[in-house]
Amino acid sequence: MTRILLSAVGSFLVASLLNKLMIPVLRALKAGQSIREVGPTWHNGKSGTPIMGGLMFIAAAALCLLVNLPAMGDSTVFYVLLMSACFGFVGFLDDFAKIKHHQNLGLTSLQKILLQMAFAALFVYLMYKKGSLTSMLYIPFFNIIIHIHPIAYVAFSMFVVVGCVNSVNLTDGIDGLSASVTIPVMAFFAAAAFAMGKWEIALLPASLIGGLAAYLCYNWHPAKLFMGDTGSLFLGGAVCSLAIALDMPLVLIFVGFVYIVETLSVILQVGYFKLTHGKRLFKMSPIHHHFEMCGWKEEKIVLVFAGVSALMCLIGWLSVRGLIGR
Repeated sequence: MTRILLSAVGSFLVASLLNKLMIPVLRALKAGQSIREVGPTWHNGKSGTPIMGGLMFIAAAALCLLVNLPAMGDSTVFYVLLMSACFGFVGFLDDFAKIKHHQNLGLTSLQKILLQMAFAALFVYLMYKKGSLTSMLYIPFFNIIIHIHPIAYVAFSMFVVVGCVNSVNLTDGIDGLSASVTIPVMAFFAAAAFAMGKWEIALLPASLIGGLAAYLCYNWHPAKLFMGDTGSLFLGGAVCSLAIALDMPLVLIFVGFVYIVETLSVILQVGYFKLTHGKRLFKMSPIHHHFEMCGWKEEKIVLVFAGVSALMCLIGWLSVRGLIGR
């Protein structure tokens, strides 16, 4: 427990220092956000805000894990970190392309999906070879385990990974939202890993709590720094990898509730638009933009969404008590 708490505090301090040092560098490199024309018009004032802020909390979390390496008996957490970093790398390529071409369009959707599927397959394979991935699917609340064919489980895991990563990415749309929603999720995984006796795995979500808290100091509205796809894809990778590493992928239905709603709002909007030949179900999607268009301030949206995330994480905890207590 002491190492977990110290990792959170240490990550906060390291990320705070890195943020302070790197923001001027990012500005000098003109690594600023380009705002899409299809977004809310008042977001145009955010153009030029430094991106790639995700690099700072990623570095802080990685450093905290390395400091604890001599005391670790299980290396699974480094597989989770590697997986998250791979998705962060896809985000980095996307951010770099945006900066280079000075527009909000980086990698194509096909390029992103292919890279994500490749990294998801790599993670599942490594976890399977290590023996950390089972073919047993725990059903939340019912406290039962279904044995499925390993190949089917691998395919299911890959689907979960790619879907989760992109859902988290969609949530990064207004100041402070993605970090605020993800902190309760990381608190859930840190508590679950510790309760299951896997304190090494708990170090990563604990470190990310500290890093995200430091990032929020600069990302709260009006934001001075954005995490970019580098940060949001890394967080998506961390969320789904932690769920798989702890053998509870279906808990993402609860702890990832906000991410799922964000994704569903986009799917429903597009589907409704096509079926009705131009009508819209929401004023704008993802759904956080709908609330913006309804007159909600960004701070209110963030607080409400973070509160919903925290509540659903509590429900998620109740849903897996049978697994945690084994």
